Amino acid sequence: MPFKHFLFVCAIIWLGVSCKSEKEDPGPSNPGIPTSFGFNSLKVNGAYSGFKYNDVNLKPKVRFTFSAPLSDATVASGVTFRSAAGEAIPFTSALEGGDSSVVITPSADLKYLTSYSVTATKALKSKAGGMLLNEVKVELITALDSTDKFPVISDEALLTLVQQQTFKYFWDFAHPASGLARERNTSGDVVTSGGSGFGIMIIPIAIERKFINRAQGLERMQKIVGFLKKAQTFHGAFPHWLNGATGVAVPFSTKDNGADLVETSFLVQGLLTVRQYFNESNAAETALRADISAIWEAVEWDWFRKGNENVLYWHWSPDYGWDMNHQIRGWNECLIAYVLAASSPTHSISKAVYDNGWAGNSTFTNGKEYYGITLPLGEPLGGPLFFSHYSFLGLNPTGLTDRFANYFTQNKAQTLINYNYCKTNPQQYYGYSDRCWGLTASDIPNGYNANSPSSDKGVITPTAALSAFPYTPVESMKALKFFYYKLGDKLWGEYGFHDAFSLDQRWFADSYLAIDQGPIVVMIENHRTALPWKLFMSGPEVKNGLTKLGFSSPAL
Repeated sequence: MPFKHFLFVCAIIWLGVSCKSEKEDPGPSNPGIPTSFGFNSLKVNGAYSGFKYNDVNLKPKVRFTFSAPLSDATVASGVTFRSAAGEAIPFTSALEGGDSSVVITPSADLKYLTSYSVTATKALKSKAGGMLLNEVKVELITALDSTDKFPVISDEALLTLVQQQTFKYFWDFAHPASGLARERNTSGDVVTSGGSGFGIMIIPIAIERKFINRAQGLERMQKIVGFLKKAQTFHGAFPHWLNGATGVAVPFSTKDNGADLVETSFLVQGLLTVRQYFNESNAAETALRADISAIWEAVEWDWFRKGNENVLYWHWSPDYGWDMNHQIRGWNECLIAYVLAASSPTHSISKAVYDNGWAGNSTFTNGKEYYGITLPLGEPLGGPLFFSHYSFLGLNPTGLTDRFANYFTQNKAQTLINYNYCKTNPQQYYGYSDRCWGLTASDIPNGYNANSPSSDKGVITPTAALSAFPYTPVESMKALKFFYYKLGDKLWGEYGFHDAFSLDQRWFADSYLAIDQGPIVVMIENHRTALPWKLFMSGPEVKNGLTKLGFSSPAL
C-alpha cells in the first residue's frame, strides 16, 4: 500500500475512535452513587449568632438549612439533641423551604440554666440519598430561672437570716471535742486555727442577735480556750491545721507542719475580740479573759523575725526550720500580723520591722487608676477581695490612716474595682453583672484558686461581695438578693451560701469553707453595728500597737 494511502486509512480510524468517544461518554467513575450535600445556614429562634447561644428559652427552635432537600425519614436518626450529661432529649422536626431546612424543637420544656447540644450528623440524608459533608453542632444554654426561690423579706431580715444561717457552720458543725471550726464541711477531725478565729468573732454577734444566749456563748468559749491552752504550739504560735480531738498539729503541706504566724494572727484577732466582750466581773468571765490573755501573750512574735531580721516570717517547722522561707510582706491579707506583733505586751516588734518588712517591698504602693478608681496600695486591679476582709474583721479601717493610705479608701477602692471588673466582664463569662459579682479565693471546678481580676476563672464567690458590705452596701445588697432570691435553690443550704459557683460553667459548689463563711457574718455586722470593730479596737494593747506603727484613728 502506498504510504499516502496508509496515512489516509489511519486518519479514518482515528476519526472513528474520536467520534465514538464523544458519543459513548462513560459518565462518572462511580455510576449510581448520589452526590453529597452541605450545610448552608443556622438560626436559633429566628436569629444567627454563631454556634453557641446563651439565655435560650426552654422551648427553642433550631433551624438548619442545607444545599439539598432532605429525606424526612432520616431526620430522627440523623439529628441528635442531648444534654451536657448525655441525656437524649425527645424532639419534633419539620421540613421547610422546599425540604432543604429542618426545624428542631424539644418535645417538652428544657431545664433552666442547663447546657444542651443539637447536632446534624452524617446519618442525615438528602432525598437523593446523598450524605452530609460535615456534621453541624450548636450549643444551647438555657436561661436562668428569674423567679424568686424564697418569699421576699425586708433587707434587715435578710441580713439577719444570712448571719444566723451562716453562724450554724461554726455552732452546729463545730468539732464536738474542741469547739473549733472544721476547715471545710468534709474535713472530719481537721480544724483550722484561722477559720476558728473568724468563728470565735461571731459569738458576740450571735449573743447580741439572740441566736444564742450569753451563757451558751461563754460555755462554748470556755471549751475552745481550754482546748487551745493544751494544743500543740511552736514558740506560742499555732499551726494552720490541728486535730480537733487531740490538739496535735496536722501538716498543711510537707514543710508546713509547724507554726503559721498568719493563721495565728487570725485566731488571736478573734480571741481578743471575745475577751473584750466578756467583760463582766464574775469568776467565769474573769477566768476566760485571763486564759485568752495568756494564750495571746505566749506568742513569740519577735522570734519570727528569723534571727532579728526586719521582717516577719510566715512559717516555722520543727523538722524543716525556716525552709519555707516565706516572708510576710504587703499588700495582702496579713496586716493584722504586724499590728498584733507590734501590740504584743511580751514579744513586740519595732516599727522598723513593719516599715522594712510589711511595707518595704516594691509592690506595696500602687496609685494607679482602674475603671476610674485610684488604688492606693497593692497589686494591679487589687487582687482577691479577702485582702480587704481578713485583717479588717477586727481592725476598723474607718478613719484609719498612716503615711501610706486611708484604709477605708483602700478597701473600698479595691472592692469597687472588683465590682466594676465583673460588671464590665472583659472575658465575657456568662452571668457576670452588677448583681452577680465578687472574686476572691475559693473552690473552683476541680480545684481551688485565688480568684481576682488578674486570675479570673469565671467563678463567683458569695463571701467576696457579702463581706464587702461595709465598703459597698448598695452593690453588696444587690448581690445578696440575687444570690438568695434568684440562685437560692442551687446556692443556699444548711450553713448559708455554698462556697462558690459559675453560671458560665453551670457549676455550684457543695462545699463550705470556714475562712469564707466567717467573714460574711462578721463584716455584715460591722456594716450594721460595727460591734466587732468596736470590741477589737477597744483592746489597750491594740491601741498601743497601732500608735507605735504610726497609725491614726478615731478609735485610738
